[in-house]
Amino acid sequence: MLRHEFRPGKLIAGFFLALAGVIYAGDAGGAWETPWFAIIPVVTGGLCLAGAVGFLSHSIRRRRGTAGSTPGTPDAPPTEIPR
Repeated sequence: MLRHEFRPGKLIAGFFLALAGVIYAGDAGGAWETPWFAIIPVVTGGLCLAGAVGFLSHSIRRRRGTAGSTPGTPDAPPTEIPR
């Protein structure tokens, strides 16, 4: 299995969208009453936070370089492991 980079912005976006789904599911199940407009700040706030975290992690990753490269050498393209 090939490994991939950790993307914290996608994790945060997924969390807030799942939270919006749980809020609507609780409303549909009768556990609580949720006004229709209550989801707007949850989703927009989560997406803005995810965008800020994604930008921050991208800038940190760009500043440090890739994990497999050494200073002064160009990045090699990724190679697939034969099966």
